[in-house]
Amino acid sequence: MADKIVIMLLTLDLDRYGTLGAPFFQATVAAVMDLEVEMYFAGQSTRLLIEGFAETIHPGTAREKSVYSFMQDAHEAGVKFYACTGAMKENGLTLENAIPEMDGMRGGAAFIGEVIEDNVVTLTY
Repeated sequence: MADKIVIMLLTLDLDRYGTLGAPFFQATVAAVMDLEVEMYFAGQSTRLLIEGFAETIHPGTAREKSVYSFMQDAHEAGVKFYACTGAMKENGLTLENAIPEMDGMRGGAAFIGEVIEDNVVTLTY
């Protein structure tokens, strides 16, 4: 059985709001199940780490909860958020405008190093 889940957010379509809550909800569930969870934000998904951006997106039509709220739930449950160093500049993310929940920056080598470890499950969105 795995004891760690590594999630890559690479192909998320930021214009398809209804799909943006699921990765964070699933990460929260995994963390509550005492799994170690890391999320890697690459490509356009790095924009979710810009302060104020995810607060404006609501995955449900009722607009009850923002994507940022889902992110906060995940982080409070222990999920770690890492921005892809290569995607930061391209998508306007800096250390100065990042949300406080961003735990650091990691590149492709760090991601590959994690997913080839034993007892690690990888999910991609």
